[in-house]
Amino acid sequence: MVGTVLTIVVGFIVAAVAGLWLFGERGQPMRRSTWRLIREGGWRSVFNGDFWHAYVYARWTNQYIGWSVNKRFPKLGPPVEGRHLWADAYHGKVVPQTLARALVTVQEDIPLRDLEQIVPYDMARNLVLQGPPDVVAYECGCRAAREHPCEPTQVCMVVGQPFADFVLDHNPRSSRRLTQAEALTLLREEYERGHIHVAYFKDVMLDRFYAICNCCGCCCVGLQAMRDHGVPMVATSGYVAQVDTSRCEACETCAKACPFDAITVGQNANAHATVDWEACMGCGVCEGQCPNGAMALVLDPRKGTPLDVRALPSWC
Repeated sequence: MVGTVLTIVVGFIVAAVAGLWLFGERGQPMRRSTWRLIREGGWRSVFNGDFWHAYVYARWTNQYIGWSVNKRFPKLGPPVEGRHLWADAYHGKVVPQTLARALVTVQEDIPLRDLEQIVPYDMARNLVLQGPPDVVAYECGCRAAREHPCEPTQVCMVVGQPFADFVLDHNPRSSRRLTQAEALTLLREEYERGHIHVAYFKDVMLDRFYAICNCCGCCCVGLQAMRDHGVPMVATSGYVAQVDTSRCEACETCAKACPFDAITVGQNANAHATVDWEACMGCGVCEGQCPNGAMALVLDPRKGTPLDVRALPSWC
């Protein structure tokens, strides 16, 4: 009986790959970028389902995320303990502006190991940053899932191969290749809008870093999962915001901009902004939005290790 079931499963998978090879992509033979995704993930990824998950996610991102928002999340309910399995397979690391810039300006391959020191999830143990990386701007699935999304929407950055070519091949109308200068400009513009840079990792994406999302607190599915449903999707940057009380004018700009509600401002004559250490993720939004230069990010070992490719040794 077991042998029969196994034969059927293997036959189905072989037929699926053959169908994809012959006419599975808009009536055309399988694209080169799809074949490269299979080759780099290995045939094991085809048989354990990882390739198919990656294929669906990368080809139909808007539909995938829309399903999560409209179908999956309403069933999760309020936060409860133990919601970590989802985050183990799909999670992000907040990166301040300078570190996000470093990720898209790597000039040589940098191998990193034991990444749970940096991103505390077992799935992100190994990584090779391939430089200089190919970068593609892609329509944000989180914003596309919202009735009134933040603008612009083409702000997700797919980084490295084979992901960049796959997204371009399968989503030509909603993606575009970026030069390094264009990638840096996109990061700067999103930072100035008060959005968060998050380096994302996904187990089915060859167990490695594959994207920088420029997230807003109102649209981002990852932040919603963490904030509303207790799924620890995002790890802190390794930094925490610090207030220069001599410069703070209690204007509340930082408090309104903070996507994690980590800043409060008192109401008395000598009031100034106060940072909730537990809630602060070290994203740097407050630093970028403060009109008086009263906010700054400072390293805090209790917040974890920053994903800083300029400083991390290859044995990390």
